[in-house]
Amino acid sequence: MTTPSEPGDDRLDPSLSTIMSERRQLINLAYRLLGSLADAEDVVQETYARWYAMPGQQREAIESPGAWLTTVAGRICFDLLGSARARRERYVGEWIPEPLPDRTEWISRRSDDTTADPADRVTLDESITMAFLVVLDAMTPAERVALILHDVFRYSFAEVADIVGRTPAACRQLASSARRRIRDSQAPATTAARQADIVRDFKHAWEAKDIDALIGLLDPGATAIADGGGLVSAVLRPVEGAEQVVRYAVEIAGRVPDMTLLERTVNGRPGLVAQRDGVTVMVVAFDVAGDRIKHIWAVRNPDKLRPWTTGPQH
Repeated sequence: MTTPSEPGDDRLDPSLSTIMSERRQLINLAYRLLGSLADAEDVVQETYARWYAMPGQQREAIESPGAWLTTVAGRICFDLLGSARARRERYVGEWIPEPLPDRTEWISRRSDDTTADPADRVTLDESITMAFLVVLDAMTPAERVALILHDVFRYSFAEVADIVGRTPAACRQLASSARRRIRDSQAPATTAARQADIVRDFKHAWEAKDIDALIGLLDPGATAIADGGGLVSAVLRPVEGAEQVVRYAVEIAGRVPDMTLLERTVNGRPGLVAQRDGVTVMVVAFDVAGDRIKHIWAVRNPDKLRPWTTGPQH
C-alpha cells in the first residue's frame, strides 16, 4: 500500500514533490556535517519521518517546508556529531571521511534507471574536498554546524543559533574560529590540471616502484593516513615524512602485485582508485601544495567503498 511518505503517487499528497525536491540539499548538508554518505542518508530518512509524523494540519501551517526540513536535519546532525566523536575515538586506526566519486563517473557506471545514489546528488565544491572535510572533523560540533550552515548554505546566524542552542553572537564567533582553522590548513593554490599531472606522475611512479620519483613528488613533511575495517587491517597512526610514505606505498604495491590503479576524481579533486579483480579495494585522495603532495588519505574500509563498488548495481 502506498502512503503519503512514499514517492508512489503524488495525488495522495500534492506537496510530496515539493518536499522531496529538498532531498538534494539535505544530503549535501548532512554529508558535509558528518563526512559519511551512509549517515547522511539516515539523517534524511529520519528528517522525512519526522515531517510525516506531524498531523497534516500542522504540516500545512509551516510556511517554508524546506527551511523546516533543513533545520531539523541540522539538529539531527548536531546531535549525531557528539556521539560520532565518541565512536571515532574507539575507531581502530585513523578515521577518514567517506570518499565520493565524481557525479559523471557515478552516472556512467549505472546500469539501470533506478533512483540515483546520494553520491549523484552531492554538489562537489571547495567544501567537499577531503582536505576540507578532515579539517572539519577536528572542529567542535557547534563550529562545524555554524560554518557549514552559514558559509556554505547561507543561513543567518539567528537560524544557526536555533539549531545549536547558542546565541547568534556566539554562532558568529564559532564560524569565525572555524574559518581560521580552514585558513591555517589551506595549501597554496594549485590548478586542477597541475594537480592531475602530479597525481598521474605519482601513479606511474607507484606502478614502477620508482622510489626516487615518488620521493620527488612528495613534500618532505608529507603524511599518509590509511584506515581499515572488516577484514582490512588499519594503519594505527599517520605515516610521516616523504621517505617513510614512499616506503609504505611500495610495500602496499608489493603485497598486491595484481593491483590496478585508475585515475579518478575523489571529492572533486584528482585521485586514484585501486582495484583487484575488478573490485575497488582502496580510494586515495591527495592534498597538493604547489608542486608537491602534502597529504595522502587512503580509504580501505569496505563500508566506505560501497559507492565505488556495489552502488551502481542497486
